[in-house]
Amino acid sequence: MEEWSRKSLIILKKWLHSARFWLLISPFLVFITLDLALPFKVNPRYSTLITASDGTILHAFLNDDDKWRLYTEPDEITPLLRQTILQKEDRYFYYHPGFNPFALGRAFVKNILTGRRSSGASTITMQVVRLLEPRKRTYLSKGIELFRAMQLELHYSKDEILQLYLNLIPYGSNIEGMKSASLLYFGKLPQLLSLAEITTLTIIPNRPSSLRLGRKNAYIVQERNKWLKRFEQAALFDKQVIEDAIDEPLNAYRREAPKLAPHLSFRLKKEYKNAPIIRTAILPTRQAQVEQMTRNYVNRLQSMNIHNAAVIVVNNETMQVETYVGSADFNNPYDGGQVDGIKAIRSPGSTLKPLLYAIAFDKGLLTPKSAINDVPTNFGGFEPENFDRHFNGKVTLEFALANSLNIPAVKVLKELTPSVLINYLTKADFQTVKKQSKDLGLSMILGGCGVTLEELTRLFSSFANEGRWQGLRYTADYKSANSSFRITDTEQFKAEKSKGELLISPESAYMINNILTQITRPDLPNNFDNTYHLPRIAWKTGTSYGKKDAWSIGYNRRYTVGVWVGNFSGMGVPELNGANIATPLLFDVFNAIDYNSPTGWFKPTADITRRKVCAESGDLPSDFCEHQVLDYAIMGISPTRRCQHLKWVLTDKASQITYCTQCLPDTGYVRKLYPNMAPELIAYNESNRIPYQRIPPHNPACTRVFEVGAPVITSPNDGSEYFLEGQQLQLACQAGNDVKEVYWYINDQLLQKANPQTALFVKLPMGKVKISCSDDKGRNVDIFIKVISQ
Repeated sequence: MEEWSRKSLIILKKWLHSARFWLLISPFLVFITLDLALPFKVNPRYSTLITASDGTILHAFLNDDDKWRLYTEPDEITPLLRQTILQKEDRYFYYHPGFNPFALGRAFVKNILTGRRSSGASTITMQVVRLLEPRKRTYLSKGIELFRAMQLELHYSKDEILQLYLNLIPYGSNIEGMKSASLLYFGKLPQLLSLAEITTLTIIPNRPSSLRLGRKNAYIVQERNKWLKRFEQAALFDKQVIEDAIDEPLNAYRREAPKLAPHLSFRLKKEYKNAPIIRTAILPTRQAQVEQMTRNYVNRLQSMNIHNAAVIVVNNETMQVETYVGSADFNNPYDGGQVDGIKAIRSPGSTLKPLLYAIAFDKGLLTPKSAINDVPTNFGGFEPENFDRHFNGKVTLEFALANSLNIPAVKVLKELTPSVLINYLTKADFQTVKKQSKDLGLSMILGGCGVTLEELTRLFSSFANEGRWQGLRYTADYKSANSSFRITDTEQFKAEKSKGELLISPESAYMINNILTQITRPDLPNNFDNTYHLPRIAWKTGTSYGKKDAWSIGYNRRYTVGVWVGNFSGMGVPELNGANIATPLLFDVFNAIDYNSPTGWFKPTADITRRKVCAESGDLPSDFCEHQVLDYAIMGISPTRRCQHLKWVLTDKASQITYCTQCLPDTGYVRKLYPNMAPELIAYNESNRIPYQRIPPHNPACTRVFEVGAPVITSPNDGSEYFLEGQQLQLACQAGNDVKEVYWYINDQLLQKANPQTALFVKLPMGKVKISCSDDKGRNVDIFIKVISQ
């Protein structure tokens, strides 16, 4: 019996210990269960803040609730701010679990004794709960706040809770948070506030209606000074510091939120929708300077009916955008000031020519001294003209690029094919070209496609970076593709940049840079050739068809600057062109940002060589080439063909007739050199009465029929349809230097014998028509067209 009693007593003691244990931990288990079942979602919607490279604020936006709630960063909470706010609101913040039990007990007893709510005993954590989940002031609400406060303490650190509090405290109207009040009332960031200003901002949230900054400043100073004296009594700060704060005047009033770099700010806000702070690489002083320069420049163009411009400045070392001016005046609604000209899709004019020629260099087709004919040419119905409507005959490729000649560019594109250029532009992330690729042809090199100023500037920066293409960086921080840390160091930026995609070779980039640096060219603005204001840059201009867009893109080792000038409405202006309208602004910007740049110039790479070529053709000299010049070439890539600008011809001693091997007499002939000219160049010389050495006609007694070198019919176009109502159609051809007569046939019936340079006009029958042209050597060419009536 005693044994049973002893065992029962032991069991009872164990049960009591167990019950006590469960009694002790049951509140914790209940709390954890409720925490899991009723999670506290902390997701305040912050205003978006756009900052410059030095941390200054460029632009601030209201949040989704139309409130100014700026995100306060940890490093903006200074020790002075922390001490002041804790002394006033919650001295034991770092010691309690979210609520202060002693303060709660004291408040409860006081409220019971007085019969009214005279003390709330809310901690900073509880205030955060109340700001996140506003409720009526009841004891039930207080109980929920206690629970939510403990949840906050469980999931967030003390510093994070304090940061939340500073982000959410109200200041009246639609202003919330210490940073918002600091910026909008004092015009500075929280870390720059004085003790007097901090104290002012700590007392406002308790009475935001009666303590209205900017309206009741004198009354606020009285209340502020009361708290400063309490701080002195608590020995929180030195006496002298308190006295200085008391004597400090209050200069607080409602300020406008910063609205600098508006186009970039709206763009980044749209791209980073939930980011409270977006750090850009914009240099604020330079941004303001270029904005003012652009506005003043466009104001001077108003009399010509030109109303807008856009400018972008890219740092070639980091690829960061340091200046972004989307229009001349963002606040001008009449001229589309809010349109972002840097993103607007426009016709590029001639600005894509440098890339075209760089591709030709890399493909081994041409070199800078290669000769090409700038003469009227029909490309299957497409007959381009130069900007000045004049032709230059035979020119070098570097002359064609420096002078932005159109016919040579179309010829090179025809040889490369448009698909090759489209592939390069797609690789360079030209989005509109990618979408239009199926519809683009030869005209794209003259502006027949859509591009943006951003895309063009990014392309030209690859010339400054030895042919390596890389995307632009609009934010100061760059997240590496291979790691999660953020790169901010310039050397690391350079390391990332060296891995950029190779668009063109460093050698072709160098040759393009060398050509675009020439200053003896027509796209040099008037009165700039003899001025010290001319910066040392490589640049290319462009003017779209109809004179609707003027472009000028320039670069040196440090910067690439893109300039567009025109009207967002698309209205053309006769005076608008890249040389005289866009380039002066380009030069002004370069002189402002990098005058007398210390960074050296582009240097040739190891695979660039200089060689002698014939000045007439740009090919390697033959024995008859007397005039030779130096030319750049890419080792193992550039063409190595021998010059053929002259050819040997067998003539009689009087140079009246020529012979071939079939009709060559045994004696009485000589071997002479004659120009080996293309038919198109002969036609150009004939039409412009330019003298040239003609090859004598072939021996009329010769019976040989030649197969190579038949005439080229330039009008009409083979395979085309013509709508004719009684009109005549032009027949024209181009023939070799030794051709004196050609014979025209319509549907195999002889029409007329004519000089090769003479155009005929003839009325053609309806339906399918065969047109033939034969020269005096028996060489023939046929084309077919279709003539229909309306």
